[in-house]
Amino acid sequence: MAATAGDRETVRKLLREHGRTYAEEAGIRLRDTPQPLYRLLVLSCLLSARIRASVAVAAARSLADAGMTTPRRMADATWQQRVDALGEGGYRRYDERTATQLGDGAQLLLDHYGGDVRRMREKADGDVDRLREVLREVPGLGPAGAGIFLREAQGVWSEAYPCFDGKALDGARRLGLPTDPGKLASLAGRAEAPALAAALVRAALDKEVADDVRD
Repeated sequence: MAATAGDRETVRKLLREHGRTYAEEAGIRLRDTPQPLYRLLVLSCLLSARIRASVAVAAARSLADAGMTTPRRMADATWQQRVDALGEGGYRRYDERTATQLGDGAQLLLDHYGGDVRRMREKADGDVDRLREVLREVPGLGPAGAGIFLREAQGVWSEAYPCFDGKALDGARRLGLPTDPGKLASLAGRAEAPALAAALVRAALDKEVADDVRD
């Protein structure tokens, strides 16, 4: 089914009122460079747990405020320092396990990818399914986390575009929008696709967001 004028208006309103990526919320200026990509990887791990997105974002900010913005700095921090930073962000339910996973993930990146997330992309050689597999090497980053990472990174990693994961498609369904990723992307354009995907996730997670857009 072709997109309608109503679909375009829904997307315009959704982007205007809720079109902010989770990376932006976490203070990450996403570029195809090592530090912001690593911070997005950490954020994706945090968001993939069964915890409120706002808490995951706050925890990501707290880790960054504590200086854990690169694999080396994350690995050099003590386990307790990671636990404390997560706790500062309110991420207490999974803080001990996550602190271990973050340390192990940082060490994996240092040992196998020179501390540079872009080398994971190079290993996948343009194959998005392979890239999902490579990302899942990171402890704590399962299928959902890999999907979150690619959903946010599609603006800088072109092979991931268009990326609307299951939760974003749930939001599209709730709003009566197309659930084909290509059709959704055409409603916003390549530059706005990450923001649209994030806004759709918010619509899936919060009925008030969906109701607000439909009013």
